[in-house]
Amino acid sequence: MEPIKKVARMIKKHLWGILNAVLLKVTNGPAEGINSRIKMVKVRSRGFRNKQRFATAIYFHLGGLDLYP
Repeated sequence: MEPIKKVARMIKKHLWGILNAVLLKVTNGPAEGINSRIKMVKVRSRGFRNKQRFATAIYFHLGGLDLYP
């Protein structure tokens, strides 16, 4: 009986998120895609000197900027 109660508590805790997902048909797929691309920038760089350079690299690679205008 305890597993059923555990599931019921979980559903009650996340009810609004579940309803929004079902009614609005919105997923977190786009956010996960952006996170994946940011991780690839981080892996390719093999580290940054500071957070500002990391942020600049993210803007450059994901912002659609041209190296040569």
